[in-house]
Amino acid sequence: MAIQTDQQWFATSLGQYIVDHEFQYFDHVVANIFGYNAMQMGMPQYDFLRTNRMPLRFTAGIEHDNILRSACDHLPITGDTIDLVIVPHVLEFNKDPHQILREIYRVLIPEGHIVISGFNPISLWGLHHHFISNKREFPWNGHFIALPRLKDWLKLLNFEMKGGKLCCYAPPFEQENWRQRFKFMEDAGDRWWPISGGVYFLHAIKHKHGMHIIKPGWKNSLVGKKKIAAATQRIKR
Repeated sequence: MAIQTDQQWFATSLGQYIVDHEFQYFDHVVANIFGYNAMQMGMPQYDFLRTNRMPLRFTAGIEHDNILRSACDHLPITGDTIDLVIVPHVLEFNKDPHQILREIYRVLIPEGHIVISGFNPISLWGLHHHFISNKREFPWNGHFIALPRLKDWLKLLNFEMKGGKLCCYAPPFEQENWRQRFKFMEDAGDRWWPISGGVYFLHAIKHKHGMHIIKPGWKNSLVGKKKIAAATQRIKR
């Protein structure tokens, strides 16, 4: 029987291989992002915000399991209110990923964080996606977005890149024993073929046009006071 949904696919051995790597990355990154409101867009069956300590953490999307049932490209959320948005495998399975990114930019506070995961077309996974005959099954029915293109989209929206990572270098074999035979590729991937991981992560921060960080002038003030004191001493002498 063909796999039709993303939830069914992520429950398979190959899907769990992806999910395990994604938990490792999200657990590490979101634990050190602070604020009040954090949103996970998509994949509500997995709590990728579990290590984050914000008081309000929720999922959003059209799936029934989401706390907020909404289309990702039109969120019923006030602008500049969310501190963190994570986007696991949403952009490559939607018709208008640009609009989703624009909507995320709208709801994020200035200096808010976005963390994205996606399937990498420049990889063995992308090669399989290109040549597979049945493109109706998940995840091969998606439009994989190249990492440089995604970075360009974010820069146009005035996001600043903060970090990222690639993983899942082994071929997308459905059988775990075959993936184990290619485990050497996983261990050496970051060193020998760093741009060809099957999954990439991208972490960026929203900057708002016209905003400038005002630095305190303590140093200049102290220097001025020292010069005044020195001048006063010379006058007394």
